[in-house]
This record gives sequence, structure tokens and C-alpha cells, in this order.
Amino acid sequence: MNNAEVAQVFEDIADLLEIKGEKVFKVIAYRRGAESIRSQGRDINAIWKEGKLEDIAGVGKAIAEKTDELLRTGKLEYYENLKHEIPIGLLDMLKVGDVGPKKAARFWKELDITSVEQLEAAAKSGELQELSGMGAKSEARILESIEALKRRQTGRMSIGVALPIAERLLGELRQHPMVKAAETAGSLRRLRETVGDLDLLVSTDHPEEVMQAFVELPIVGRVRSKGPVKTSVELIDGVRVQVWTHPSERFGTALQYATGSKDHNVRLRELALSMGLSLSDQAFKLDDGGEITVANEAEVYEKLGLPWIAPEMREDRGEIQAARNGDLPKLIEVKNLRGELHAHTTWSDGKNSIDEMVRAAMKEGHKYLAITDHSQSLGIANGLTVKRVEQQRKEIAKARKGLKAKFALLHGTEMEILADGSLDYADEVLARFDLVIASLHTSLRQPRKQVTARMLNAIRNPHVDIIAHPSGRLIGKREPADLDMDQILEAALEHGVILEINSNPERLDLNDIYARRAAEMGIPLAINTDAHRPEHLAFRSFGVGVARRAWVTSKQVVNCWTAARMQKWLKARG
Repeated sequence: MNNAEVAQVFEDIADLLEIKGEKVFKVIAYRRGAESIRSQGRDINAIWKEGKLEDIAGVGKAIAEKTDELLRTGKLEYYENLKHEIPIGLLDMLKVGDVGPKKAARFWKELDITSVEQLEAAAKSGELQELSGMGAKSEARILESIEALKRRQTGRMSIGVALPIAERLLGELRQHPMVKAAETAGSLRRLRETVGDLDLLVSTDHPEEVMQAFVELPIVGRVRSKGPVKTSVELIDGVRVQVWTHPSERFGTALQYATGSKDHNVRLRELALSMGLSLSDQAFKLDDGGEITVANEAEVYEKLGLPWIAPEMREDRGEIQAARNGDLPKLIEVKNLRGELHAHTTWSDGKNSIDEMVRAAMKEGHKYLAITDHSQSLGIANGLTVKRVEQQRKEIAKARKGLKAKFALLHGTEMEILADGSLDYADEVLARFDLVIASLHTSLRQPRKQVTARMLNAIRNPHVDIIAHPSGRLIGKREPADLDMDQILEAALEHGVILEINSNPERLDLNDIYARRAAEMGIPLAINTDAHRPEHLAFRSFGVGVARRAWVTSKQVVNCWTAARMQKWLKARG
């Protein structure tokens, strides 16, 4: 068993215990153990053989003993007994939005529902309404969530999970003396929201040595196939990786071919044919049977009379025609960002103080930071009452006194747009903030007309400066609100409101399609991390990836402004 498989057993145990109604501390212990095992940088089997399971943070004697039993026998008696006591199908029901452990337990005990299929049938027949507290609306939400679950089950992983793993592997490969270059490929290199298996390309003239070194990496848990050209492995956390090697003189065509979307590559091959060439992953082939090998990817485009096209743009959305016309934009880069406009602290649901977040922002090279803790109605996030807002204002004023003049600290809020369309603070309260962000977190399943009206009401408020993560989606976990984006974009343009590209890899909202439309319309964009702890500030690279896929330049992103320009703009809005 690999790390992911062992961790999944303990996560299942935690869920089953919570359904059973066990004490919270016991459930938390299993969740903590699962998280620690999943995030280990070493194979759990190696740690087990060394007798060091209890050295893993969050793994005490009880979980260490159960891990030992799992790895020795391939099964765990405690887990098997739980599955006999509590129907295992309830675990799948927990993946349905609006169904938590307590509700799953009620469905099981009161209606004998033990699977998603049974839950769907019961909801369609109106049976769920027999339970107290369950009405037609609750039933409809569960049906919507089941449909959303069906759409999400794609076997793909978030870019936030995939990219760090790929970068670690590339770092290992690039250190090998026989490796001349190593790059990601496919949807990962194009920075799509989710990816399947990880594809890595290596330039080397000694493929056997490189492949052998790769499969011997500690992070590799299982070798699925191995050869000099292609090797497929499963990492200790269950992620599948394919490594392809190419001779250095053919690496350019190979990398281009492995990166572009299918439609982008078809367009390039059509262009090559019009020039009497045949383009493949190996070379340009000539009519007389000869070939032209290309070591550098940029030369592939050059031979077709094109400038190099950034990987994020290779989706056949007009990029080849733009390249032919000399109209490719100069895409935004991480280094262009000068400030962060959406960050949380311990005043709401953040994990660090104002001072700690300021120091972290300065360490990232930022010149300004907006503290935007949640507003009062979002109780789950410890939202600030008006009284606490005033207390926070005093702390921010104190923090400003200790800052150098080159760094600006803004006092903002992430204000909830309430279910009835009203805003969480009165206008006189909003007027005192330096920056007001409005966002949706609740009642996202409202009908299109209703949820759109809520958003429009916020955009039209003269004190609202930014709309954060507009759709409210969580990739692979929660469907977006059914907003009429045409109306949202028109209103944002009319009222000069900024739309946020939220860089958290679970959100990436605004997505690249709407971000491109917004930029083309002239709507200002912000790339924010929604940081809840210092390390989240590094998420900005994911937001920049969305912007690059949307053909966005630094001139269209307000975080690229100086602190003085940002403060002047906010002051002008009142």
C-alpha cells in the first residue's frame, strides 16, 4: 500500500466514526494521522521498515499499530469491523453537497438509505421530506448536488496539487548529469485548472541511465512500466507520472507537440503542410524524405514564420492568427504584481496576526497589503461585528506606525452579499474602509435570476470596489452559482468595479474564459490570493496562470499598480 492508500483508510475511519457519533477528539486524531501520512515526503513502507512510524507528526501509538497491521497484512480488522457496523456506501454519500455525517446518519437510520443511488431515488420520489427539517428545497438541493458530483468525478487533480509535485520531480531530473533539459507537458504546462497524469519530457542522450535514476527516487512508490523512451510510475501518494525522453536534437519538436492542445497542434500541422513541411513530435519532414530536427521549441514556431506562443495560450482560441498578425499580447508575469488586496488574519478565519501577514507580504516583495477579514454575517468564519471592525481599525493604525513609508497597509473587508440581496454592512460603515470586497459564500444554489440580482446589487453599491471569486465555486467540491455573467460583466464595466481572479487553486475564479472577456471589455482585474496564512501568498502564481490563459497583460491588472496609484484610485471612488 502506498501513502495515499493508507491515508484513505484512516480518512474513511474518521468519517465512519463521525457518522457513528463518536467523540470529536477521536475523529480528529484519525484525520490528523491521515493528513500526516499523505503529506510525507517518503514512502510509508520505508518508514515502517525502519520502525519509525511514531516519528511521524500526528501518528501516535494507536495509529502506528494500525498502520503496521495494514502494511503487514493488507487489511485492518478495526476498519473491517466498522464497515460491517456502518454501511460503507455512506462514505460516498458524504461526497454529496449538503450531506454531512449527521445527515447521512439520519438517512441511514430513519430511511434505510445507504448509497448515493438510493439517496437520489428517495429525493426524486419526495421521500426525504418525511424527515423533520427536510423540505422540498432541501430535497432539490440534494438532487442538484448529486448531479454536480457526477460531473466532478473525472479522476483529475487540482493544478495546486499537480504543479508542486511536478516541480519537485523536475528538480530531481535536472540535477542528473545526463539530463540537458526537463519540462512539464500537456495540460499541466498549459496551466489548466485540473490535470490527469503528470507528463514530463526530458532531453538526454543517455535515456537508460536517466530512467533508472528516476525510478529509484524515494518519491516513486510503484513502477508500472519502464523503457528507454517512456516510463510510467505511481508515486507514494498515488499520483501517476509518465516520463518521456528525447534526443537533445529533437527536444524542441517533442516539447511543442506534447504541450499544445490537440486543436492547437492541428492548426500548426496545417500551417506546416501549406509550407511543404510535415510536422511531428520528431522533426519537420521534407517532401524529398529528408528531415529538419529542432532542439529548441521556439525554433519550431520560427520555422513556421511565427513568434513563440506561450504554453498557456495554446488552446486554439485565435492565438495562431494573432501570432501571424503580430498581435500576441505581452502576458502578465508574477514579477509584475506589486501588492495583495485580499488577505485574512486571526480577526476572522485567518491563522496569523496582522503583523505576521504584513511581514510575509513584504518578504514576498509586495509594496502594499489589504487586510480584508470577513463581515459579521459569516459566523462560520468569525466575521467582524461593527464594534470589532473599529477595534481592528485601531490595530491597523498602530501597525502602520511601525511600517516604512515604502509599504502601504490598507484596512478593508470581505463583505458578505446576503441571501436577500442586501449587504452585510450599512453604507456609513463601508465608507470608512479603505477597500471593500463583496462576495458570495452562502445560498449559492438560488435560481439564476435571484443570485444574479444579489451580485448586481453589490456591484451597484458605490462603496464596493472588488467582487471576489464571483461564482463561489470550489473546484471538484462545489458547483458555481448560476450567475448571468453577461449581466455581471456589463454592470462591472458600467460601475468601474474590479473583478477578482482568486488565486487559491481550489477556486481560480474568475476562470480564464470570463477573465478574457472581462479584459477585452476593459474591466479592471485583480489577481488576489485570498491568503489565510503567509504561505498562501505564493498562490499568486496560480492566479497569474489563469490570467495568462486569458491573454491578460499587466496593464489590465490593478495589483500591478504602485501603492500610490492604488490609494489614489480608491480615494477617488470614495
